[in-house]
Amino acid sequence: MSPSTTDAAAAAIADAEPRPYWTDRPEAPTPRPALAGRHEADLVVIGAGFTGLWAAWRALERGDAASVVVLEAERVGYGASGRNGGFVASSLTHGLAHGTMVWPDQVGALHEEGERNLAELVATIEAAGVDCDLRRVGKTTLAVEEWQVAGLRDAAELGARHGVALELQSRDEVRADVHSPTYLAGLRDRVGTVLVDPARLAWGMAAELERRGVRIHDGSRVIGLDREGAGVRARTDRGEVVARGAIVATAAYPAPLRRLGSYIMPLYDHVLMTEPLTTAQRESIGWAEGQGLTDAGNQFHYYRPTADGRILFGGWDAVYHRGGRVDAAYEQQGGSHALLAQHFAETFPQLDGVRFTHRWAGPIDSTTRFTAAYGTARGGRVAYAVGHTGLGVGASRFSADVALDLLAGRPTSRLRYDIVRRRPFPVPPEPFRNPIIQYTRRSILAADAHEGRRNLWLRTLDRFGLGFNS
Repeated sequence: MSPSTTDAAAAAIADAEPRPYWTDRPEAPTPRPALAGRHEADLVVIGAGFTGLWAAWRALERGDAASVVVLEAERVGYGASGRNGGFVASSLTHGLAHGTMVWPDQVGALHEEGERNLAELVATIEAAGVDCDLRRVGKTTLAVEEWQVAGLRDAAELGARHGVALELQSRDEVRADVHSPTYLAGLRDRVGTVLVDPARLAWGMAAELERRGVRIHDGSRVIGLDREGAGVRARTDRGEVVARGAIVATAAYPAPLRRLGSYIMPLYDHVLMTEPLTTAQRESIGWAEGQGLTDAGNQFHYYRPTADGRILFGGWDAVYHRGGRVDAAYEQQGGSHALLAQHFAETFPQLDGVRFTHRWAGPIDSTTRFTAAYGTARGGRVAYAVGHTGLGVGASRFSADVALDLLAGRPTSRLRYDIVRRRPFPVPPEPFRNPIIQYTRRSILAADAHEGRRNLWLRTLDRFGLGFNS
């Protein structure tokens, strides 16, 4: 990076607010009262992100619980649910290619399950009147290096085998759609992804749940989760909830179940949001359909337009902090935001001078398998679903159903899948975890720099369906 480029990137983010754009808006709801005193319920849900909100929603719809309490350590949508790009994907397996590698005998059924889950998610949101700027615009995956073009062809062929209509675009076709000199090919998927405003989705779901009688408490970190008679007791600093069962949906944040730390790698993902573009600036990049965009590399960007004419641009770095610590102080550390600003300028040089109004980061609950870990604890009275590795906006609804199935102890079609029955390979403990993750990260960077050629370490991880991703 040249000094002039470094200076330009620094200037572009100099005035950016160090907080998520999605939640930094006047319509953000005021904090709900913290839990105080003793309460009873059929179900207590720990975590008010998408998995927790869907767990409460589906519990009511399925008739699993008549009374539900949701306890959130911060505020509704505070974590990854309010910090992501708003891509709602149908995949439950971190993509068809990964699903084919890890669950070859079940990937077809899992693909159908994911498509059904997305369709039902969209129908539910629309029927409830949740205003979250939902757009059925799909996604284009972009080759920005020659070696990635063949990967797009392979992905198109794999999609065709599963009945997915993917359009392989040449360099001229993809550049005619979205005007960037970096694009060499594209793979257009018009149905497998929808875009949403994630904070408004979380806020709207929470409001609708409260209208249906669910009690939601912000500022209520659960510090204890124990058996209580035939049920459980969830304790906070100021109160407690006694319930027949509990669902833990804390993602990358500390959970009242210590065992979850064996499966979760909190990886910090970074995001920028531009100022609103002028009409001329918008016309200079085309992008008439406003679909989501993502690179095809191992280290990748994701970006999309917003309702008020901005561009969200995130990804690339996935930063692990020793010990798996989660701390708000990490969100503005390092040079990841400046690096993103440089990459944005390279992608859209015609937008020279555009500044960013917000810069943020947050931990993604990654697992070695790229998909969630499910299970029960406290004698079956507690179920958990954590570890969505960046694709949780859509998969969270499926995970909520899995957690409710496990809690009810009833066999369902979902529980037959190995993705549910078998948990991801545990992450090695410290002091081994940090050097392993950092070496894997360096190996991934080296692979992208050498035409995708993966070293022996990465090939070994691939063989066992393991890895490192955000």
